[in-house]
Amino acid sequence: MRNGELMRRVGGISQKMLTQTLRELESNGLVVRDDRGTVPPNVEYRLSGLGQSLTSTLSVLDRWAEENFPALDAARERYLQQNPKR
Repeated sequence: MRNGELMRRVGGISQKMLTQTLRELESNGLVVRDDRGTVPPNVEYRLSGLGQSLTSTLSVLDRWAEENFPALDAARERYLQQNPKR
């Protein structure tokens, strides 16, 4: 994907944070950056084999978070009510 497409899909992230995150993912071998060397710049990102190996694990975590969001939200509310100065 190109940078602009990633920004649209992620949503709510600044360009600076997206760039920092992509650099970190690339340095850890999870993302491959393909610079086409054109003007204007044409850079695309894709998951590496290592990054692709995480998709099933992250899908399980994502599903868990969606299923447990109401409980997490309720726990956070209880905590804030019991600890109003935090």
